[in-house]
Amino acid sequence: MTGRVTPPSGARLRLDRVLHALGDPVRLEVVRRLARDGECSCAALDGGRPKSTMSHHFRVLREAGLVETRAQGTTHLNALCRASVDAAFPGLLAAVVGAPEG
Repeated sequence: MTGRVTPPSGARLRLDRVLHALGDPVRLEVVRRLARDGECSCAALDGGRPKSTMSHHFRVLREAGLVETRAQGTTHLNALCRASVDAAFPGLLAAVVGAPEG
């Protein structure tokens, strides 16, 4: 069974939520990895952090409209919602992903 957890549509994206989500170093790292590598499993993105911590980060990213998560069996796959974010806030993701780290 495949399920999908969808983020808010482009019309409902809020800049304050997007910026809050991107303001955390762990979530920013997740967004950068998804931008670079495409769809990834939660395990590939956890960096050795506890599952409960990463669940919180993924929830914040989904609620902000930055990430979409779909279940494929027991694996959860995450993808960047680039099109909807770019439509709502042109150039934001490109600037964030392209910004120097640190």
